[in-house]
Amino acid sequence: MSATPDTQATEVPAPVYVFEVPVRIWHWITAPTILILALTGFLIAHPAWPLIWGEPSHVYLMGDLRVIHFTAAYILAVGFIGRIYWAIVGNEYAREIFLPKFWRLDWWKNLFHATSWYLLIKPRSLRKPGHNPLAQITMFFMFVLGVAFQITTGFAMYGEGAGGWSHAVFTSWVIPLFGGSMEVHTWHHLGMWYLMLFVMMHIYLAIREDIMSRQTTISTMINGWRYFKDNGK
Repeated sequence: MSATPDTQATEVPAPVYVFEVPVRIWHWITAPTILILALTGFLIAHPAWPLIWGEPSHVYLMGDLRVIHFTAAYILAVGFIGRIYWAIVGNEYAREIFLPKFWRLDWWKNLFHATSWYLLIKPRSLRKPGHNPLAQITMFFMFVLGVAFQITTGFAMYGEGAGGWSHAVFTSWVIPLFGGSMEVHTWHHLGMWYLMLFVMMHIYLAIREDIMSRQTTISTMINGWRYFKDNGK
């Protein structure tokens, strides 16, 4: 999802430094990594290949796909751990998607405003640097929990064959919890579609906000700065 401001001030707010360098690097590494994981995972689950000529020992396509998938999984997991660390040591905007402020009354008021804005009921977006409350809860439940679920189930399946740390940390309890290896495969595959739904929403809403909300959105994840435009009056 995207970040939007929160007041209806007549003056244009000054630019705010929102996304620090580690957050931006993590974002642009994670984005293609998730797409690579989705593509290779889909092809591993549905190997509907055209006829491939040659001996299996010379055509190791599925094996190569698995190597790419596992490598991307490690990149995603390490990056996710690093992102959690930066949510602790970074600025206030770095932790918004991990800890939405459910306990604050103004958060709920802004959630109502943001929802009304996305539904085209409110004429103006929130003017506040950072993610609006609707973006926060969407990213928490769909992205943060979605990625955590995929990492957990993915490494549980990986540990079945690889053993070692992944078996001890994940396989030993995840497989029994879900009732078997096939069930974990099914849920992991569904988790991929859950993340793909988030990706489509995220891209659409980021572009929509950049055009309609009178503020920079996409460029903010490139240079870190949120610039507010005129209020349209």
